[in-house]
Amino acid sequence: MNRVESGPALRYAVVIPTIGRSSLQTCVDALAAAAGPPPRQVVVVDDRRTPASGLPLATPDALRGLLAVVTSGGAGGRGPAAARNAGWRAVSPEIPWIVFLDDDVEVGADWGALLAGDLAVGPEVGGVQGTVTVPLPAGRRPTDWERNVSALAGARWITADMAYRRDALTETAGFDERFTRAYREDADLALRVRDAGWKLVRGTRRTRHPVRQADRWISVRLQKGNADDVLMARLHGRDWYERADASRGRRTGQAAITASAALGLLALVAGRRRWAALAAAGWLVGTARFAVARIRPGPRTASEIATMLATSVAIPPAATLHRVRGWWRHRGAGSWPGRPAAVLFDRDGTLIVDVPYNGDREQVAMMPGAGEALRLLHAAGIPAAVITNQSGVARGLLTAQQVGEVNSRVEELLGPFAAWAVCTHGPADGCRCRKPAPGLVRAAAEAIGVTPQACVVIGDIGSDVAAARAAGSRSVLVPTPETLVGELAGARVATDLVAAVRWVLGTEGVRS
Repeated sequence: MNRVESGPALRYAVVIPTIGRSSLQTCVDALAAAAGPPPRQVVVVDDRRTPASGLPLATPDALRGLLAVVTSGGAGGRGPAAARNAGWRAVSPEIPWIVFLDDDVEVGADWGALLAGDLAVGPEVGGVQGTVTVPLPAGRRPTDWERNVSALAGARWITADMAYRRDALTETAGFDERFTRAYREDADLALRVRDAGWKLVRGTRRTRHPVRQADRWISVRLQKGNADDVLMARLHGRDWYERADASRGRRTGQAAITASAALGLLALVAGRRRWAALAAAGWLVGTARFAVARIRPGPRTASEIATMLATSVAIPPAATLHRVRGWWRHRGAGSWPGRPAAVLFDRDGTLIVDVPYNGDREQVAMMPGAGEALRLLHAAGIPAAVITNQSGVARGLLTAQQVGEVNSRVEELLGPFAAWAVCTHGPADGCRCRKPAPGLVRAAAEAIGVTPQACVVIGDIGSDVAAARAAGSRSVLVPTPETLVGELAGARVATDLVAAVRWVLGTEGVRS
C-alpha cells in the first residue's frame, strides 16, 4: 500500500476579495513591500456587482507576473464567501497554503518572514491566523463604529489575515456560499475545518486593519448579519458562539424591545390604551437603556449622541426582523456543500479484509459494516465506485484476470458498483493513476459522470486521503491496524464504514 510522506510546506498564495475599495492598492503595495519569501501567486477577486471596467489596481514591480484578477462568477456581487472560493480555486494546485487577506488591511513590514515561520507547522494544523491590529484615534474615545471594528483584533479565525492549508479547504469544500455577507463565513469555515480533523493556531505575523469611513446608519445595516447567526445555529448547534468564541450580542434585549413596541401598537389598535401605555413605557425604557449603553463609552459628541439615539430606535426591530427572516430562509438548511454525487471506496482494508496480493476469490471477506454502508448509499440514491491499487500485477504476484475475479466476488457480496478504477502499476512506474496520485479518483468520477469535487473518497490509509485531496475530493479515513498514527493527523476519521457513510449522508458526525 502507498503511504504519504509530508514535510513543511513553505509555498503560499494570497487571495484578496474586493468590491473595488480604494484601499485595495494600499493592501497590495504593502504585500509587495513585505520582507520575506514572496507569494507564488496573488489572486485578486473582483466581486463588484456591476464591474463596468477593470479594477483601479496597479501591479507593483515585486508582484509582476504573480498577480492575477479573476471574477467571483455570474454577475458578480456574490459575497465574500463565494469570492474567496473563486480565489483559492484559481490558485495552482501545487501550492499548499492559501492566505486570505481583506482588501482594507495592510500587512506588516516583516509579514512574509513571519508567515514563513507560521506555516512551518505539523500536518495536524489546517489553519494559522495572523494577529490583526486596529488603530484607534488618539486623544478621544472611539465611536460606536470604531469600537465595532476594533473587535476584529480579538476575533478568532477572521479572514482579514488567515492562512488555510489547501487540503483543509478541499476537505470542507471551502467557504459556505450561503453566507453572502462578511463576519460569519469565516467562523463557519473554522468550525468545519476543526470538525474535519485539523487544528487551528495563531501565528506571529501582524496585519493592520484601519477603520474605514462609514455613514451613521452602518450599525443598522449590520443587523442583516442576524440572519447569518440563525444559519450558524442550524449548522453548528446553539453552542456555536462558545465554540467560535463569538459574542451573542444583545438579541434577548432587542427582542424584548421589539415585542414591547409590537404589543403597544396592537393594544392601541384594539383600543386598550392602558395596555398600550404600559407597552410603550417598556419600549421606551428598553430603548433608553440600549442607547445609554452605546453612548457611555463613546466620545459623546453631539453628532455621535444623535446617531446613537436614532440608531438605537432602529436596531432592535431590524435585528429581530432579520432573525425571523433567517429562521424562515434557513429552516431546512443542511451541511455545506450537501450530499456528494458519488462515493468512491478503497477496496482492500476498506470494503474487504486486506489479504496482500490476493488473487483467490475464496479468500474475499467483507469488512465489518460494508454491507450496511452500501445499503445506506443505495437507499439514498448515491452511486458507489471502487478505486484500488493492485501493484501485485506489476510485481508478477498475480494476474489482471485474478484481480477481476476478486472484484467480481466483491460485487457478489456487496452488489454491483457504478464503476471500477484499478491501477496495476508498481510504485516505481511513475504512473498518474496509482494512489496517492489522483488518477483513479478522476477516472471513477468520469465513469459515473460527475466531477471529482462532487465525490467523497472512503479509505483506510493516508494514500487514499491524499489521492482524494489531489483530485479535489473530500475524504473519510476508516482506520485499521494497518493505519499509521501519523496518517490520522489532519484527517476526518470515522470509527467504521457505517459511521463514514452516515457522515456522507449528513446523519452522523465523525470524530477528529
